[in-house]
Amino acid sequence: MNLHKDAARVLEAWSAPDAAQERLRLAYGDHLAAHPDGMWKACRDGHITASTLVIDPPRERVLLTLHRKLRMWLQMGGHCEPRDATLADAALREATEESGIAGLTLLPGGPVRLDRHHTPCAWHLDVQYAALAPPGATAAISDESLDLRWFGYDEVADVADESVRRLVDRARVLV
Repeated sequence: MNLHKDAARVLEAWSAPDAAQERLRLAYGDHLAAHPDGMWKACRDGHITASTLVIDPPRERVLLTLHRKLRMWLQMGGHCEPRDATLADAALREATEESGIAGLTLLPGGPVRLDRHHTPCAWHLDVQYAALAPPGATAAISDESLDLRWFGYDEVADVADESVRRLVDRARVLV
């Protein structure tokens, strides 16, 4: 199975938590059906991206990155790459690369949320996962970040936009 087919399968099987998320799920499926290149940055009509919120439930905190280009506090994530066998692999790869934390484990059950947003390169049809940080995890900043920091659940609203706040809220329900 290729990455495009895996993404279509994941989205088809995913149970959206509300009507707005269901509309996005259907729109993502339509996008993939219309765009054989819909997984790749080269697709100017938009492309599927994969992101992951790294969470540490015992300490009630999440790890956010101050994105170098966007200058916003965000979850780890980005473009899918040809070496990614699955959408979950892409999400976990991005989280590991950008957090510097080995041993992250995605929450079971697939994506946590979907978020469609415009970036300098195109529309991102982001499939958002959540991963548990292993005990004693130490983060290390990557070249894609200006900063990397743990924030308590109650601190996220002060630093991040609505999409990140919604992701944190949804992930907390699932942990």
